Amino acid sequence: MPSYMEKRLIRYPLYGLMAVTLVLLGVLSYYNWIAGAIGFLLTGLLIFIIFQMSYRIRKETEQYISTLSYRVKKVGEEALMEMPIGIMLINDDYYIEWTNPFIASYFDEETLVGRSLYDVAESLIPVIKQEVHTEIISLHNRKFRVIHKPEERLLYFFDVTEQAEIEKMYRDERTVISIIYLDNYEELTQGMDDQTRSSMNSLVTSILNKWATNNGVFLKRISSERFIGVFNEHILQLLEKGKFSVLDEVREATSKQNVPLTLSIGVGTGVSSLPELGAQAQSSLDLALGRGGDQVAIKQPNGKVKFYGGKTNPVEKRTRVRARVISHALKELILESDKVLIMGHKSPDMDAVGSAIGILKVAQMNDRDGFIVFKKQEIETGVQRLMDEIKQNDDLYSRFISPEQAYEMATEDTLLVIVDTHKPSLVIDDRLLNRTDNVVVIDHHRRGEEFIKNPLLVYMEPYASSTAELITELLEYQPKNSKIQMLEATALLAGIIVDTKSFTLRTGSRTFDAASYLRSHGADTVLVQKFLKEDVNTFLKRARLIENVSFYHDGIVIAKGNEEEIYDQVLIAQAADTLLTMNGVTASFVISKRYDNLIGISARSLGDVNVQVIMEHLDGGGHLTNAATQLPDLTQDEAEARLKNAIDDYLQGGTKE
Repeated sequence: MPSYMEKRLIRYPLYGLMAVTLVLLGVLSYYNWIAGAIGFLLTGLLIFIIFQMSYRIRKETEQYISTLSYRVKKVGEEALMEMPIGIMLINDDYYIEWTNPFIASYFDEETLVGRSLYDVAESLIPVIKQEVHTEIISLHNRKFRVIHKPEERLLYFFDVTEQAEIEKMYRDERTVISIIYLDNYEELTQGMDDQTRSSMNSLVTSILNKWATNNGVFLKRISSERFIGVFNEHILQLLEKGKFSVLDEVREATSKQNVPLTLSIGVGTGVSSLPELGAQAQSSLDLALGRGGDQVAIKQPNGKVKFYGGKTNPVEKRTRVRARVISHALKELILESDKVLIMGHKSPDMDAVGSAIGILKVAQMNDRDGFIVFKKQEIETGVQRLMDEIKQNDDLYSRFISPEQAYEMATEDTLLVIVDTHKPSLVIDDRLLNRTDNVVVIDHHRRGEEFIKNPLLVYMEPYASSTAELITELLEYQPKNSKIQMLEATALLAGIIVDTKSFTLRTGSRTFDAASYLRSHGADTVLVQKFLKEDVNTFLKRARLIENVSFYHDGIVIAKGNEEEIYDQVLIAQAADTLLTMNGVTASFVISKRYDNLIGISARSLGDVNVQVIMEHLDGGGHLTNAATQLPDLTQDEAEARLKNAIDDYLQGGTKE
């Protein structure tokens, strides 16, 4: 049977043909009326037949359209009610106006109409309020992809539970590579006899093999101090829940043998390429070792890093050989440069200024001009006293320049030395980092995720008391054509004394060696005490800051300043130091509002609590016993709540950065 469109195409040409025929018959009748009459009779018969056909076609078309509309309507109704897609209509007050049977079947309710979303599906409220177009939510142990149409107040639900389970299975089965490193194996085994070394190897290997077997990890020893472990994402999640307890097991077992052996583990995860996983694992291990070892670093594809462990003070293991090698390498870089620029962190302390003066001396010993980048308006009282003393030495004071001056005089051959920090965001002027490719980093803080890109030389020793101590050792191996002056030696000694709290914290045998070297070169301890003196008003303000102190956990105290009063960051740090001297206090945290409208938190400990890990949880950092952070857009009470959460997380065994 011809289609409807085909019939229309046939009918209209016929009407035209009939009109032409009638005109021709009229002409014929004019000349021969008999022939014309016959023609009109035949034409009338033809028209009658055509109209009959047209009527029949119209009736067939109407019936066809009527049947099609019914079928389409029926299909639409069946799709709406029976298709495996949930549909829900809501009003402006989040009450359900209508649902189709599919979505209603997931709720243990006779009817959802008239019920509030707050009662039956509260997880949908944020999607609607924020006008999210599509979101995956959980409802009654099922996963749904919800599509939101705000204008129609309409929600579509697609059950993606099986898809979500397959995706989770894929993620759980992805390969993870780890590199396990025995931190101080070489140093510990150098003086051991064969039997003792074999016994220690058996002990450590036994612990690691047991750990690997219990957790489904493939473990292979690839050298005397390295293992490689292969497992999957699901096993990694279980290891994270256990906070990588193997770190504690190895540390405790070896300490009973009077051998302070620790582990560092670098983990690569989140990518499918095995070479990339291996590179991530090595990079994570480097990060863990740069932070002092005895911890796990897990580097993720998004750049974030998770840390576990790191509870113990790192063992001092740098050697004079390494110090001499670094000193000679620094000498070569200085000789290849046209000048040396030295820059510390913002709001420089005694260690940053003293270290900068030490590097300036290293440059002068190698016959190169050196300049210290400095902002006079960003210094504390103690540093101001040091600067007042430096002003009396014209030659030394002339070497302090502004960041703008440094930027102007820097060239491609200039060497930039960063001291007492390794984070680009903390340097006095980060523009200088892009001005030259020749950058050296010297720091004593544990390495964080943020790090200066592509330095030529890195000397980071987290077990050193201060950067001033490291630089003092470097000075010992430089040419002796320029004598260290009393004020230069005093500035370096002041940096050591401030960071060790007068040789009470983070002090090793090398710290006293460095102090002895500086003292032999004229360092004035009385002058250092003059730099460190404080006035009565500062003392009283600090006392008010800590008067509301309270114990949060055993040995952990938290103090908050008044909401209306603003405190200097140095004063906050001093308050934390003061609390640490109190009986029964092993870690102190001081919270206060700063001049820049940030909430500052200073943290101190005696070594039993790793405050660096806690501060990293709050986007800060520092050292095991000395750390801090600044929090924007928070009240002091909100900052205290976040701090308590970070402390709780740490006490459970680990933290994330």
